[in-house]
Amino acid sequence: MFLWGAATAAFQIEGALSEDGRGPSIWDSFGPVRDGHTAEVACDSYHRWADDVALLAGLGVNAYRFSVAWTRIQPEGAGPANAKGLDHYELLVDALLAAGITPALTLFHWDLPQALQDRGGWLDRETAHRFADYASLVAGRLADRVGLWITLNEPFVHTVFGHGLGVHAPGQALFLDALPAAHHQLLGHGLAVGALRAAGAETVLITNNLSPVWPASPSAEDRAAADAYDALHNRMFNDPVFLGTYPDLTAFGLDAMPGLRDGDLAVIGAPIDGLGVNYYNPTRISAPESPELPFTDAGVEGYPLTAFGWPVVPDGLRELLTGLHERYGVPLYVTENGCSYEGLDDHDRIAYLDGHITAALEARADVRGYFVWSLLDNFEWAEGYHQRFGLVHVDFETGARTPKASYRWFRERIQSTDT
Repeated sequence: MFLWGAATAAFQIEGALSEDGRGPSIWDSFGPVRDGHTAEVACDSYHRWADDVALLAGLGVNAYRFSVAWTRIQPEGAGPANAKGLDHYELLVDALLAAGITPALTLFHWDLPQALQDRGGWLDRETAHRFADYASLVAGRLADRVGLWITLNEPFVHTVFGHGLGVHAPGQALFLDALPAAHHQLLGHGLAVGALRAAGAETVLITNNLSPVWPASPSAEDRAAADAYDALHNRMFNDPVFLGTYPDLTAFGLDAMPGLRDGDLAVIGAPIDGLGVNYYNPTRISAPESPELPFTDAGVEGYPLTAFGWPVVPDGLRELLTGLHERYGVPLYVTENGCSYEGLDDHDRIAYLDGHITAALEARADVRGYFVWSLLDNFEWAEGYHQRFGLVHVDFETGARTPKASYRWFRERIQSTDT
């Protein structure tokens, strides 16, 4: 069955940051959010989850990708489960199933418990083991009903933005010294796969933010720079999972992945059932302009831009999926694809989604699902409430939900597409 879905993340929609035993996460502590916005209420989905299930049913999707807040299950990132947290997600899962919607559950969507961050976070190898414990608790309650499990969401973004550049939580600007956070996330993924399998989970993925990489020119220097960037953005987070090895990192002055120990690659490479692909745009790369990195982001030009300033390149998704199929030969799920635009009559979003869905279905690859980002306008991380990605407009003062034109269009597209 092809999965047509919409996606959200716990911290971006739930609110209720201090209710029912939930502990603080690194995003509760992160300061530089635009205009001082917070997720204290967000979409209030912790209380209005039934409204959101009704919207999904009206949309006609057969799958819903959501994330569990680690801090609702283990407020301190370790120890026994908080029963109220598990109860909440069990209610959601059962309501989805009653509506004929497959739950696609993401275990980690960037909201690490602050207590673990205080002990080193993903830079500390022990966090990988705590993640597996958490996965075991969630799967112990829900493995018999969740149809699709995703261990990590976008470890590249969490590593680079959160630990390398400091523009996301936990706000660390470590540059290449952030790479142990990448390795420990992948180790946590592998350990979690074992925990999920032990609990009976059948379909397990990892979701990576991926981008086709274009050299700015045919020159050898630009091609080498593009290869180095591709190793960092794409292959570093896919090769260990599917090929059992890290890519060559000598362009970064590294002989091996920082933090790698004997036996780690066997854990990371535990067999899984496919790859979740989050795609937003290609990346154009030129030769380095400074000695800090072996590449320069040259910007993608000549395409229309979303309200976020991201280039709209549907054919990049076709290129990406085809290339992933050729390299890894695994089932692929587009677990995020979407755009920020204002307004209820959002024809720019309709055109964007139409182009990208067509590209995904035409890719020479085993594509098994497509999830729009996002069901709801939500708290867009460091941007606060300034970017609206939803098929449904949310009034952040009242919580009122209003389907946009794209909501109705997506319903019709699902009904009319033969997969």
